[in-house]
Amino acid sequence: MRNKLLVLISLLLAIPTAVLAADWRPIEPGDAVVEAPRVEKDADAEAMFWDVWVTDEMEGSMPRTVLSHYVRVKIFTERGKETQGTVDLYSLGDFKIQDVAGRTIRKDGSIVELKKEAVFQKVVVKYGGLGIRATSFAMPAIEPGAIIEYRWREVRRDQVSNYTRLYYQREIPVWRVTYHIKPLVLPYVALQMQYIGFNCPNPQMVDEREGFRAISYHNMPALRDEPFMPPADEVRAWGLLYYIMGSPKQPDKFWKAYGKEAYRLFKSELKVNDEIRKLSAELVTGAATPEEKLARLSVYCRAKIKNIYHDSTEMTDEARREAKDNKNSADTLKHGMGTGHDINVLFAALATAAGFETRLANVADRSDKFFQRDFPNAYFMRAANVAVRTEGGWRFYDPASPYIPAGMLRWQEEGQEALVSDQDEPVFVRTVISGPEKSVVKRRANLRLQEDGTLEGEVTVEHTGHWSVQMKNDYDGESPEQREESLREEVKRRMSTAEVEDIKIENVTEPEKPLVYSYKVSVPGYAQSTGRRLLLRPAFFQFNLAPMFSASERKYGICFQYPWSEEDVVTFEVPEGYELESPDAPQSSKIAQIGTYDVRLQMTRDHRKLTYGRKFTWGNQGAIMFAAEAYPQMKQIFEFIHRQDNHTLALRQGSASK
Repeated sequence: MRNKLLVLISLLLAIPTAVLAADWRPIEPGDAVVEAPRVEKDADAEAMFWDVWVTDEMEGSMPRTVLSHYVRVKIFTERGKETQGTVDLYSLGDFKIQDVAGRTIRKDGSIVELKKEAVFQKVVVKYGGLGIRATSFAMPAIEPGAIIEYRWREVRRDQVSNYTRLYYQREIPVWRVTYHIKPLVLPYVALQMQYIGFNCPNPQMVDEREGFRAISYHNMPALRDEPFMPPADEVRAWGLLYYIMGSPKQPDKFWKAYGKEAYRLFKSELKVNDEIRKLSAELVTGAATPEEKLARLSVYCRAKIKNIYHDSTEMTDEARREAKDNKNSADTLKHGMGTGHDINVLFAALATAAGFETRLANVADRSDKFFQRDFPNAYFMRAANVAVRTEGGWRFYDPASPYIPAGMLRWQEEGQEALVSDQDEPVFVRTVISGPEKSVVKRRANLRLQEDGTLEGEVTVEHTGHWSVQMKNDYDGESPEQREESLREEVKRRMSTAEVEDIKIENVTEPEKPLVYSYKVSVPGYAQSTGRRLLLRPAFFQFNLAPMFSASERKYGICFQYPWSEEDVVTFEVPEGYELESPDAPQSSKIAQIGTYDVRLQMTRDHRKLTYGRKFTWGNQGAIMFAAEAYPQMKQIFEFIHRQDNHTLALRQGSASK
């Protein structure tokens, strides 16, 4: 759709651009003396207005989108001065931040301009050949009671506002937020800009001069982060701009047509030749069940076919550009590399050769926004997996993701609506949420406790399932030295006195193996020494962790990423002459039908070794999402776990507990 749109646009003449927000606006007399927030009574600062002009226009023979921002902020407190005093603007790839200007209006009415040399640009992240740049500046002479205002333009070349998100709710309360929108209008082309709002009432668009239309909202509260909240765009007020060709369709008709077209394209790429049949037969030989056969095919595709856009391949940008295009599954097998889509189609071809019925399935991503079927557009279903029909129904596979175990999807795509393509009747099927037994972290520590409270020893941690996928995705783009430093910093965040050495991190880019790391650690002062007693917290891996939920109230629901299990075994070698004063263990609990928390303590007969075992399971039967009304009960559950994890044992010198 986008390619067709660009081709049409490039053939047409340019449309002149309007000049927008050329000068600073005067300060209203009432605004200059306002001393208290208007939207949120405890706000440290509030945006008096946030205006954005969204212009789709032609630059020569190519389109571009220009977003011109103008923000005015009132500072109320010292904290507001700190949070609003520095501004960071981010741009991706070829997007450019231009024409930054700013000024501070002090309480006495004097004005201090932002100097051009105070604006800095740098690349902060490079990923997949794209750089994320930060344009940063500190507002001058800022103080409580002052007004700051700044503006900038973001130029997005070679595109129009197709799926541009308009945010009304931001990290600061806003008195009034307005988007002024000017769509691209082309003669002889049935191109229509569409708008849909989320978590806000439908706006009344106001016609403005030069072809602009305005959308405004007043008194927008800030978007506040809460632990384990739904994705931001699921809860905040925002709108989506996009273009369509022709007239919009009803949802049922749209999804049926979309699923049929997806099937046609999928079949055109699915080539089952003799080589694929031979390979498929070799791979499934000896497999006892359909699941085992499909797992073998998935393992082959992940291990043997290189995903040219994944960090694990370590391909250069030049090598990606030189990689041969694959027209079908046979090409992908021949070249031994391809895009994620190519790899999934090859898996489907191998499964088809093994006698399975396969389909392409588009699926939503719940880390972005929860899917709404009544929105007749595939924008929120950008991920594609392979659906395979088995006796138990459709099962979903994603061998294009190198670290996902067979039979699992990325956590973002589990428990979501998937559109299974078909030449006649495409159907929606909900993907399965993998159980807690699929994503396990096993932690082992053999530690020696000294009389001064120092703890030292060896630690090994193993991750599987979604735990492993997240760790590998974090580590595979880092050097071995960066990985070690990341792990060292993670340990020191909990135990600031810890000294970590001899770090080993294994299986970072191994598709099938769990990610394992180990290290030697020394923690001075881990146990508190009080005369003849040592006070010891046996939950070594939870030491100094903050409570999961600390707020007394909550606005949004609770959304865990996936079910998981934790299995800890910590062995302490006790100093000679010390024994447990009172061998009381933390309490265990079965948490309704959702999970379990089980703790065991065991002391050897010679009183020299204490073993602490902890098992925690959460998310049975896919229970990972809870309404805000359930927060008091959820907070109570995790407060109980936190108390047990902070249970303290007393070891006393020269006094046995018989």
